Amino acid sequence: MSPLRLRDLSGIPDYKPGKAAPASSRGPAPFKLSSNENPYPPLRSVTEALNGSAALVNRYPETAASDLTRELCTRFAVEPAQLVLGSGSVEIVSQLIRATAGEGDEVVFAWRSFEAYPMLTLAAGAVPVRVPLTADHRHDLDAMLAAITERTRLVLVCNPNNPTGTVVTRDELDRFLGQVPPDVTVVIDEAYVQFNRHADSPQGIDYFRRHPNVAVAHTFSKAYGLAGLRVGYALAPVQLAAAMRKVALPFGVTALAQAAAVASLRAEDELAERVEHLVRERTRVTRALAEQGWRLPRTEANFLWFPLGGHTMAAAAEFETHGLLVRPFAGEGFRVTIAEVEANDAVIKAARSVRDAGLYD
Repeated sequence: MSPLRLRDLSGIPDYKPGKAAPASSRGPAPFKLSSNENPYPPLRSVTEALNGSAALVNRYPETAASDLTRELCTRFAVEPAQLVLGSGSVEIVSQLIRATAGEGDEVVFAWRSFEAYPMLTLAAGAVPVRVPLTADHRHDLDAMLAAITERTRLVLVCNPNNPTGTVVTRDELDRFLGQVPPDVTVVIDEAYVQFNRHADSPQGIDYFRRHPNVAVAHTFSKAYGLAGLRVGYALAPVQLAAAMRKVALPFGVTALAQAAAVASLRAEDELAERVEHLVRERTRVTRALAEQGWRLPRTEANFLWFPLGGHTMAAAAEFETHGLLVRPFAGEGFRVTIAEVEANDAVIKAARSVRDAGLYD
């Protein structure tokens, strides 16, 4: 083996993508419910925008992303200096961490939450501080506040939370932000905000306007159905936004992604109909599961959380026998995406089988 001098990365966990259907599987392809993807294909207007940009892929994309920046700044009534684009919200979160935290600094977040948080923190040389969720699978903001020290540089609030789908309330976030030190950045990660119907859940943009230490992260991957193109953005204070651009991946948002994002914003009414259909399906599935006796956390995202503890892997295997690929976290539970009607029907049947097999306490 070559004696290369590498960083010791043994403490950084590998990111485990949602399980995909095997390419050589016989019979109908199983439903991939492991990555919270939007089940709908691109809108015609989005496809046309992509076709129009395809002839220019020999050129680098415009770094400033003028059209997309203009659309988003108009949408949120912000200045371009307050907007930062990235290759999906994962890269946006990475920018936020690397812009604020370095060697020995701390990043606080709920756990379990988005799987990338600890690995992105460790990759930046910072220390992840995981604060356990409450018994009802929600952010424990009081405990997160207590976890803030002089070394804390960033706090991540995932709302709705991935993978549990739970939300924080306005009063909870108001109390929390009222006590966070003003030199600590708080990021409200709203990857699933379009699916959130909780009447008392805060909107990140309101807090960005009111608090000089708050940033908001959004993505086009979920509700907009552009997961394969990788485009996300942050609304951030000018000073923070400038720092994010210094650590951003150059040309990270491709011309195709920019064109598709602009077309999606201009076709938002059509996309909203799709989101509403998924929300109705979420309601239908959760009611059916409640009738079976399941007591799952209330979700405001496009997925469900099954807190199965030690039964998790066996229950995930049972779901797979029904042609359903889910996202298991051994010893904790698994996450299931709300998708096509046929897939959701299969979820209801698989959940019944799990209960019949005694894999639920």
